[in-house]
Formats: sequence, C-alpha cells, structure tokens
Amino acid sequence: MDRLLSVNEVAELLGTTVRFPRRLIEERRIVFVKVGRHVRIPESAVTAFVAANTVQPVVPSLRSVA
Repeated sequence: MDRLLSVNEVAELLGTTVRFPRRLIEERRIVFVKVGRHVRIPESAVTAFVAANTVQPVVPSLRSVA
C-alpha cells in the first residue's frame, strides 16, 4: 500500500507553499483521497506528477561545418 501524505507533507516534499498542492487538488490535477474531512495524497501520485511535469533539457544537435 502506498503511503498517504498530508497536504503539508506534499508541500514540503515539493518545496512549495501549502497553497500549491491545495490548488492541484482543487483543479483535479493530482490524485487524492478523502478520509472524512481530511485530504491525503498518495506518495506515488506525487512522484507521477513530478515525472509528468519534468522537462528534459534540449540537447544541441551537432552541425557539420562545410
């Protein structure tokens, strides 16, 4: 079973304020679980969100000088 993180823990993990994960939840951009009135985010959802939004660097193409 995946570890469920609080909004505060997700904010700390991402290095953001609490407002950012709350906005992700409100906009339904990340998977979350409601446990009564508490909201929890699976650790795998945070990992998947980071992976999906990771931008790879552009590798310059090698041009032959003619």
